[in-house]
Amino acid sequence: MQVTRRELIALVSALPAFAKLEVRSAEVTTMFDSPGPKPNGLQAAEEGLWILDQGDNRAYLVDYKGGKVIRQIETETKAGSGITFDGRALWTASTYSREILKIDPLTGRTLARFDSPGSGVVGWTESRRSPLAPPPKPAAIAGRSPAQRNATGAHGMEWRAGKLWVSVPPAQMIYRIDPAQFQIEKQFPTAGDRPHGLGWEGKWLWCVESNDNAIYRFDPEAGEASAKIQLADTDPLPHGMTIRGGWMWYCDDVGVVCRLSLQ
Repeated sequence: MQVTRRELIALVSALPAFAKLEVRSAEVTTMFDSPGPKPNGLQAAEEGLWILDQGDNRAYLVDYKGGKVIRQIETETKAGSGITFDGRALWTASTYSREILKIDPLTGRTLARFDSPGSGVVGWTESRRSPLAPPPKPAAIAGRSPAQRNATGAHGMEWRAGKLWVSVPPAQMIYRIDPAQFQIEKQFPTAGDRPHGLGWEGKWLWCVESNDNAIYRFDPEAGEASAKIQLADTDPLPHGMTIRGGWMWYCDDVGVVCRLSLQ
């Protein structure tokens, strides 16, 4: 099929502007071990740091200094990948049920369930591994195509001004959702095929790209990336992420919580 010059210009114009990225490195500090075996979602709050664990499906509220557990709750999240707080309730990404759950932060009781937008099968065939992970065992899914793998849903989550923002790897999209009707109001493409944690820095929305071992800064209105923090191969691999007071916190799902300065 031939593409006309006009069609080509329109296609290129519609793509995110990744060519002019400001690329920088960062010094990553491991702060503490996570209380759960597989941390996968983070959310900064005044009371402490929320950690959603994909291994035991618990949400932990810990202090920022040493990770001491303030509170922990059992959730109905299935292999959770993201968590956020709207000031009254927690929201979690229930990855393998392809749902988003609204949860009581004191009891863990599920208050509401919604289908995750953009659910489906991821496009990559091999995931980047953490440098902290033990040597891999023969994979049970080796040689299988992405279409044969389990479908997943939302991963990273953030709350701002009454709206829920989620990153979804199968769709390679970031969505803004009106929680009242649970309707998509806005969406734009991610910078790579494995988006994860989200975090706000002023007007900017940062999004982890786990397979890139990087975090991208987006203008959420234009849907364009303007900066990238490239982590070193020896740094813990980013999954969940959140931002507080000029610090970006992220977790590697092998069990550690890290931070880096955005200044």
